[in-house]
Amino acid sequence: MEFFIISMLNGLSYGLLLFMLSSGLTLIFSMMGVLNFAHASFYMVGAYVGYSVSRVAGFWPALVIAPIVVGALGVVFERLFLRKVHKFGHVPELLITFGLSYVIVELVQLVWGRIALDFRPPELLQGPVFTLINHSVNGLSLLWGAAPAGTCDAADATVRLVCSPFPATRGFMMLVALVMLASVWLLLKRTRIGLVIQAALTHPEAVETLGHNVPAVFMLVFGAGAALAGLAGVIGGSTFLTEPAMAATVGSVIFVVVVVGGMGSLPGAFLASVLIGVIQTFAVAFDYSLGTLASQLGIQLGAYAQGNSFVKLTLSQVAPILPYLFLVLILIFRPKGLLGTREG
Repeated sequence: MEFFIISMLNGLSYGLLLFMLSSGLTLIFSMMGVLNFAHASFYMVGAYVGYSVSRVAGFWPALVIAPIVVGALGVVFERLFLRKVHKFGHVPELLITFGLSYVIVELVQLVWGRIALDFRPPELLQGPVFTLINHSVNGLSLLWGAAPAGTCDAADATVRLVCSPFPATRGFMMLVALVMLASVWLLLKRTRIGLVIQAALTHPEAVETLGHNVPAVFMLVFGAGAALAGLAGVIGGSTFLTEPAMAATVGSVIFVVVVVGGMGSLPGAFLASVLIGVIQTFAVAFDYSLGTLASQLGIQLGAYAQGNSFVKLTLSQVAPILPYLFLVLILIFRPKGLLGTREG
């Protein structure tokens, strides 16, 4: 039971990290119609800037400063480059953001080098937020923080005792992602700023007539989306790994999340992120071969199939392609995405 709970929480935490990334991309697309290929690069910049700031001022100031810096970079890019090609359509927008992603990777390697950095979370987030203890006699119990020394040592050889800690960094990641979801939703649905932003997308002439600067609104939206990616970068970089390949690691997956959830749908991005995170995590956790899984499901395989190398693949080996299989199925059976209103 503790294995299922910890795996589920790991899947949710990874899915919520994907949501932290995809929320900014969804915000930019829903408000501006721009599919930003450099979004994962802003995530990487957030991690590197957060690392540099944390060495001087600590992790908590970095958690605030890094998103502001990345958001400012997004504003500058939109104002000086993206706005100039916006009038030419979507293809030039895709190309310029695609080129920006390569420029950012090269600049990061020039400034910080090619090797991974030791970006550690603060002392408060080091260690487990709780420990699940599964005792074969006393059952399942929860202990906040790390288990004291000797707690996980069985006094009797006949007693099965398993301790499963859940990292505090993942718990903090989940908390920030949920706060981000609530904040963005309230901003867009319950404030005048959100009303202006949504109206600027569908009725820009009317918004300008009311005295609002539509290009400035789009510029701020792009900067806000980049800042959300920078915030995810600080948390993801300190939880996992800060290295030049981190953008490529999640870059394609967040586009899968946006399409599966529904283009421009924030609730859809949240649902798709959680589903993909949980599916991938359990695929890695249940490390069975496809043949073993088929036999447990009662599916009889012939002699030829049992000797096939494809059947011998484990679920952990197949896990990286599962989001893309999910994407194919969504595009075939529901092109609008899970909660989307427009065709993907």
